[in-house]
Amino acid sequence: MATNSMTDYLKQLIQDEQAALVYIMDPMCSWCWAFKPVLAEIRKTFPELGYYTLAGGLAPDSDEPMPEGQQEQIAAIWKKIEATVGTRFNHDFWTQCQPRRSTYPACRALLLARKEGKADAMIAVIQEAYYLKAKNPSDIDTLADCAESVGMDRSAFEKAIVGPDVNEEFEQELAFNHHLGARSFPTLVLKTADKWFEIALDYKDASVMIDQIHQRLKA
Repeated sequence: MATNSMTDYLKQLIQDEQAALVYIMDPMCSWCWAFKPVLAEIRKTFPELGYYTLAGGLAPDSDEPMPEGQQEQIAAIWKKIEATVGTRFNHDFWTQCQPRRSTYPACRALLLARKEGKADAMIAVIQEAYYLKAKNPSDIDTLADCAESVGMDRSAFEKAIVGPDVNEEFEQELAFNHHLGARSFPTLVLKTADKWFEIALDYKDASVMIDQIHQRLKA
């Protein structure tokens, strides 16, 4: 991929000579929510590594209500994650909100927060709003509440999230993720020099991934 078609963030990632973890995720991906505790353990284990978060883009923009069958499918995934991983969900979401299959706005919110060094905070508040407080991050109002809660200027955020600049940056990020081979979320990649290694995920045991990373770093 030509670097002239990339954002400064992606250029920095490619040109970074330090070994780094690259986390490709979507704030509205339920498996990313389940992955949060083990990811935190991995990051704590490797403080010497660089760290980059890329927005995955799970579901395109849509104003259409989510079909009932799809609602049932995703609600079943939440219950499966609860049963197998132990992650908590607030199932009131399905009765208190009008679900839409649209995660691109939350991804753009992540990009805007990242510019201010607030990516981790933004991911946390979006996930908590969605999975614990039964709020809908497909809605700009919910995302603006999240932005305000992490110390971003609300009016500036509301203008930027529907503007062409962040959308262009997001499209470049989607293209980069595709080029990297990320087809599902979450995806965790270890970058060493000019080599990229996808880490096999374990949602219950961080040590499995920590061992993989240690082995790659030694190699």
